[in-house]
Amino acid sequence: MFKRTLLIPALAALVLPVLSAQAPPQQPPPSTKGVVIKGKAPVSNEVLKVKLPRPQEADLSNGLHVLLIEDHRLPQVSVRLDIRGAGGYFDPEAMPGVAQLTATLLTEGTKSRTSQQIAVQQETLAASVSANAGMFSETAVLSASSLTENLDQVLDLWADVLLNPTFPAEELARYKTRTQGNLMAQRSNPGFLAQEMISKVVYGGHPASRVSLTPATLNAITRDAIAAFHAARYVPDHAVIGIVGDVTMAEAKAKLESRLAGWQKKGTPKPELKDPDPIGPTRVVLVDRANSVPTNLSVGTQSIPRTSADYDVLSLVDSIIGGGPTGRLFLNLREDKGFTYGAYSGLRAPRYRGDWTASTSVRTEVTEAALTEIMREIDRTRNEPVPDKEFQDKKRSLVASFALSLESPGSILGNYITSWMYGLPADYWDKYPDRVMAITKDQVQTIAKKYLDPGRLQVVAVGDGKKIAEGLKKFGKVETFDTEGRPVGGQ
Repeated sequence: MFKRTLLIPALAALVLPVLSAQAPPQQPPPSTKGVVIKGKAPVSNEVLKVKLPRPQEADLSNGLHVLLIEDHRLPQVSVRLDIRGAGGYFDPEAMPGVAQLTATLLTEGTKSRTSQQIAVQQETLAASVSANAGMFSETAVLSASSLTENLDQVLDLWADVLLNPTFPAEELARYKTRTQGNLMAQRSNPGFLAQEMISKVVYGGHPASRVSLTPATLNAITRDAIAAFHAARYVPDHAVIGIVGDVTMAEAKAKLESRLAGWQKKGTPKPELKDPDPIGPTRVVLVDRANSVPTNLSVGTQSIPRTSADYDVLSLVDSIIGGGPTGRLFLNLREDKGFTYGAYSGLRAPRYRGDWTASTSVRTEVTEAALTEIMREIDRTRNEPVPDKEFQDKKRSLVASFALSLESPGSILGNYITSWMYGLPADYWDKYPDRVMAITKDQVQTIAKKYLDPGRLQVVAVGDGKKIAEGLKKFGKVETFDTEGRPVGGQ
């Protein structure tokens, strides 16, 4: 139990925020009714001034870049390998989902270990070795976490699943059998249907439009396709290793060199990504779910890549509109109107042009009124200066959240991996608080007007068409689809 307890902080610190269409719906957040919002975030101005420790950097003999943050407070080490070009963005066009299955099956058998042996070894060592690749992500990530005393054995396992997977046919068959039921069940989840449709509407035929496997695409994936994807994409040419914990750079390099010496660059070009086609005029899409009790609403549009100079300001705009229980959508739709348990927005900014989306689930009878309020809050942010108190509170909240995240060495390392992946300046994170606090109200309005164009906002509603279609017509011509995503005619 002591060993397992030690691992919890390390495991939590390196978890990547990966979109999972099959994740269970979150529980409604606790009510903030009656809560008094203080005049400022509960942190001093000194806390808002941060300076991150610099990671140590080195290159292995095969050219693989290594970032390391030493942390000897606990006897544990976490390792994370990000492989650009191995995510779902690069799936074969005719076989979406290959990247996800490749990552999933890495730990299901190697040339020297069976799936059961891999699982038993992790249990015995109180360690974790895992891999993931999102349906539209650029990278695949292979992680390991271990007590310092077991690091050599865990790195042996980690390197083995990276370099020598066999993708056993029987494990692939088991995975397909286990997953088919989940894929069919998720189509009964209105939240999933809304996410699926808004992605299609915003991104069109771009890889980012994919949020999940389907039973048909899962069945189409073969072991040969998985093995070929691994051979072509799991290369060190554009990868980076991040390490945090109880180990020095000299020790880490020696351990990695001995295990990855045979993993040589292939001269593959840097993975190319493209922006989605520019978004068209507003569409209103109804996913008709007969007898649905709630209506799930999504309002979205294309936004920016992560390297955009507008990123900080648009992040603040997003926080003002839908940033948690103090965001305008939450305060309006839940606290004032009582339409919903919660309403939020989110900005996704990868290497290509991403998206901004506001979403909520409301009672059927208030669908039109809720959508009207969402549009009103977007328009208000575009056309009215943010009140002084709200403006300062939101800026301080962003900086305070960032400052608190720096208590975790894993979070700090994650920031520097982001910097390396996107080519951000060396002092990017040191200057983050100053950049946020320097944002002006005029900048917020300018950026909101630039990216939240009402003529380009896309609307998706998942609910009972007989009850909500008429109200949706006030926002544009309604296109109707069934829960399988098939068009059933416009209204």
